[in-house]
Amino acid sequence: MKKTLYIIIAATTIMACSNNKNSGSVQEAIDSGDLKTMTEKREQILASYDSIGKLLSQLELAIAEKDTTSRYPLVTVFEVKDTVFSRFVAIQGNVETSENILIYPEFQGVLTNVYVKQGQQVSRGQVLAKIDDGGLSSQLAQLQTQYELAKTTYERQQRLWDQQIGSEIQLLQAKTNMEASESAVNQLQSQLGKTSIRAPFSGVIDEIITEQGSVVGPGGMALMRLVNLSDMRVKAAVPENYLQSVAKGDPVKINFPAIQETVDGKISVVGSFINPTNRTFQVEVEIPNTQQKIKPNLMANLQINDYTNEASVAIPSNCIIENATGETFVYVLKEKDGNTPQVKRTQIETGKKSNGFVEVLSGLSNADLIVNGGALTLKDGARITIQSAN
Repeated sequence: MKKTLYIIIAATTIMACSNNKNSGSVQEAIDSGDLKTMTEKREQILASYDSIGKLLSQLELAIAEKDTTSRYPLVTVFEVKDTVFSRFVAIQGNVETSENILIYPEFQGVLTNVYVKQGQQVSRGQVLAKIDDGGLSSQLAQLQTQYELAKTTYERQQRLWDQQIGSEIQLLQAKTNMEASESAVNQLQSQLGKTSIRAPFSGVIDEIITEQGSVVGPGGMALMRLVNLSDMRVKAAVPENYLQSVAKGDPVKINFPAIQETVDGKISVVGSFINPTNRTFQVEVEIPNTQQKIKPNLMANLQINDYTNEASVAIPSNCIIENATGETFVYVLKEKDGNTPQVKRTQIETGKKSNGFVEVLSGLSNADLIVNGGALTLKDGARITIQSAN
């Protein structure tokens, strides 16, 4: 403190004396009209100003050491910690289901009955609608009677043959008649079965397309749409540069913006074909749909975890500064010099990036404090003021 006071007094005294002395002698030099005299006087004045400047510089340093209110760059810091670093591939996909079909009639006739309603849950094999059979039931009854007669005839002829009565040709004719009748019955039963529209799988009737009483037939209008909302999957196109990092079984987070739902899944299928048009390959992710909120063709945002480092150092990307030669570095807090912390410029080696964080391969250790906000204005060895957390 005494040293500072002496410097202040000396600077003040020199400045006062110099001003008093020079104010008169300068005018005298000017009045003399002699160039040499005026030049010498200028040199004297400049020399006195240089000495005052040195004293002022010493004074500023002394004040900086003692003045705790000096304003240094205000920054925020980030504490480096060992953590699990994961990188995710963000892509868009579309919800699909293999059990989403339009049901068409296979028989020509009038749609006499529709047994289900839109939105109704149905089971596999359940009768959904009925088409008028056009008299096939009566024909089937006649054929079944003929078959029973042919069967009885064959059985009697077989017993006679076993007793060595009758000829073999009679037995073969009876057998042929029975088999022909049986084939005709089976064929007509198959035709008659097409008049009953059954559910090929369990699901929900999404839409009734053809109303009861309409004439329908093969190749005509569909009768209804059946959807199974239990067996759902998301299909997405992934850029080919991720071919080596995306594999079957990789975990995926799937977000559905329209319904504000997020579910976890795993890649079930990785395509083996690269689309030459957009240079992508297909992946499929099976998804749970217990509440049946997820619908076919719903848009999905996928986050595919293609890289994980269980013991990594990761820092926010805005901590990192890159110079013209491509070197990356951060400012690490050194031990405090008195009450004012300082920073040290430290070069680092970076790895992969994800969600605003960068993996650091070398240059930092656990518990290091690095400058987060305000790093761009700093220099190596700069003193800083750390902004306190609110």
